[in-house]
Amino acid sequence: MRGIQKVSWIVGLGAVLATGAWANEAPIKPKVVLISMFAPEAQNWIERLELKHKVRVPGLAGEYPDISCSNDQQVCLLTTGMGQTNAAASTLALAMSPKFDLRKSYFLIAGIAGISPHQGTIGTAAWAHYLVEFGTQWELDSRDAPKEWPTGYLGINTKGPNEKPPLDYKTEVFELNPKLQAKAFALSQKVTLSESKESAAWRLKYPQAPANQPPVVTRCDTLAGNTWFSGTRLSERAEVWTRLLTDNKGVYCTTQQEDNSTYEALLRASREGLVDVQRLAVLRAGSDFDRPAPGASEVDNLLKYADQGGFVPALENLYRAGNPLVQDILKNWSSWEHGVPQ
Repeated sequence: MRGIQKVSWIVGLGAVLATGAWANEAPIKPKVVLISMFAPEAQNWIERLELKHKVRVPGLAGEYPDISCSNDQQVCLLTTGMGQTNAAASTLALAMSPKFDLRKSYFLIAGIAGISPHQGTIGTAAWAHYLVEFGTQWELDSRDAPKEWPTGYLGINTKGPNEKPPLDYKTEVFELNPKLQAKAFALSQKVTLSESKESAAWRLKYPQAPANQPPVVTRCDTLAGNTWFSGTRLSERAEVWTRLLTDNKGVYCTTQQEDNSTYEALLRASREGLVDVQRLAVLRAGSDFDRPAPGASEVDNLLKYADQGGFVPALENLYRAGNPLVQDILKNWSSWEHGVPQ
């Protein structure tokens, strides 16, 4: 019997150590959870908000196994790892963790993105209303598509590229809380954003505004897909696809990989009462243009995207545009606790 009891005790201790939580340890109740995808996106937040307290959560990405929290545990940050699979798995792992009580937490996805020159410039910070999935389509090589088609992409179970699909996957498009987006934009719209010498010079290659103007905070929608696309034709397809899936309400602006996956993970947790998906805001900052300036190389726009000089300014602008929302929630919690204030 003592041997059985010993084994049981060891198993129980292992379970405690695996979760890192003893039975009498109260869960952390952050007011704000920041979501980044890789280390450079996280760094400004960690340094400036002093998110030095590490909490290990089973199920996170091997490269980023800890949640970083402030000492008072009011702000925490999750780094998911890049791409759709990492984003979904890490977000759900946090949402399901008994170490956290996230029922009243506000979530802010803050990441870099490609950006359309029709809606912004390098460094532009854009609050999204719609999250649109670009990868869930049928695809023919464009050389094999009918000549009258402008692209080889078309919605699944449709007859052509301009027909809205039936949305059978249930993850193709999501609408964020417009009240939260409006509040986030109102708090940040007058923030001065940063540029590098390279990005300031690069934007002048574009003949029209807002591409050739300094970056500002704006509102427009974001497109997710694991394939990092670039070029005029694919970007034009992104514009059409966004309009199709949002019934002409959405405006394609930024392109990234993860946001629909992160939303779906939070949505599933929300259905179980673990989080409130209506408390999610998405901020993306343009680190490079999704298409070249007129007459410039389509290939170089992809292969030499770093030459645009937008990486560091975009990271900085995520903090500058996102922090006013974070600080308002923290300083005015009585107004935010029960929902987005008027």
